[in-house]
Amino acid sequence: MSTTSVRTPRTPQVRPAAEAGTARPPQLGIALVGLLAALGLGLIVHARSGTVPAVLFAIGGAFGFVLFHSRFGFTSAWRQLVAVRNGAGLRAHMLMIGVAATLFAPLLAVGVAWRGAEATPSLAPIGLGVTLGALLFGIGMQLGGSCASGTLFAVGSGQSAILLTLGGFVAGSTLGALTFGFWTDLPDLGTVSLAEVQPLGYLGAWLLTIAVVLGIVAATLVLGRRDRVPPVDRAPVARGLARAVRGSWPLWVGALLLAGLNALTLWVSGSAWGITFAFSLWGSKLLDAVGVDIASWGYWQDPVNAAKYQAGFLAEMTSVMDLGIILGALVASSLAGAFVVHRRIPGRLALGAVVGGLMMGYGARIAYGCNIGAYFGGIASFSLHGWLWGAMALVGTAVGLRLRPLLGLSNPRPTDSVC
Repeated sequence: MSTTSVRTPRTPQVRPAAEAGTARPPQLGIALVGLLAALGLGLIVHARSGTVPAVLFAIGGAFGFVLFHSRFGFTSAWRQLVAVRNGAGLRAHMLMIGVAATLFAPLLAVGVAWRGAEATPSLAPIGLGVTLGALLFGIGMQLGGSCASGTLFAVGSGQSAILLTLGGFVAGSTLGALTFGFWTDLPDLGTVSLAEVQPLGYLGAWLLTIAVVLGIVAATLVLGRRDRVPPVDRAPVARGLARAVRGSWPLWVGALLLAGLNALTLWVSGSAWGITFAFSLWGSKLLDAVGVDIASWGYWQDPVNAAKYQAGFLAEMTSVMDLGIILGALVASSLAGAFVVHRRIPGRLALGAVVGGLMMGYGARIAYGCNIGAYFGGIASFSLHGWLWGAMALVGTAVGLRLRPLLGLSNPRPTDSVC
């Protein structure tokens, strides 16, 4: 529902056809290409790297399918909350995080994943790196038009402008790897796991996390009622069983499926879902190929990171999953008839995409993760740095909203319907 008002020109947005209100038939040719590419790459990953990376690649494809059809957003959710106090998106985040924490708790308490691997929480130290990195990420995602997960599924669905965001993301993440030692040398408070705080344990940490989640949900409802925020306009939906492949799915469905897939990722790999480590890997591999001595960087001298680098981009967890997300979104968007490549990108939109990507990439690296690895995975792992990351990204969102008009980007208004 929308209200009549004097409207300013809309920001040039690249939106799937289904969201723009145009019903299109499935693009079966593109879907077939996507499926064959996914099958071929999956077989290559299995042959070169083994079963676990191949399974993670398939899980990445499922993530891409869910992200596209549920249009599950982080950038837009925070934008709507700050601009017009609409908390629908943030409530979906809390549902996702609460369910993930419920699934993570027994896995982390037992500590055993698939094939005997160790299940480990996503922990990071509380310090200036997380604080400033999340702030930069929050600003960058409002300028670049997407977050880490949103960038990948948007690229998969043919959104050309987001390729610029992805390029900036890779460049920023690589620069973050180069300067990572500076941030780790700064004083910090160390990692804080609620599950290790006595006498909480995993049960107490889960209860406390659920209590905070419910408190945030209640706060968004109070804010929304006070300001009488308009309801959310959702994309047109298919009916019956066709909705599974044509979309659009309710946000709560996306939240539940993303939580389940993250728990599955933890069980299969021993680590929660992440995205941006792959960007540092890809950028560093490119520099290595042209003769840059990235082996001298402290980041790649860390034994864990060095092992991942040597394994390559078809074995490293986040890399194979990122590739799966792109192909999963490609298949999903083409089956929905929404795969559209846009060739004309306004200059200021392109500038915002690159700058936003750079800020997000650098911010994610020094903050030990992005909206997925730090915010989603961190909170679900009962790490205090996840809550700090979310709070600072929200502050960054407020700053980013003030900067968007400089790039010709509009912000939501209370008189607009939310979409």
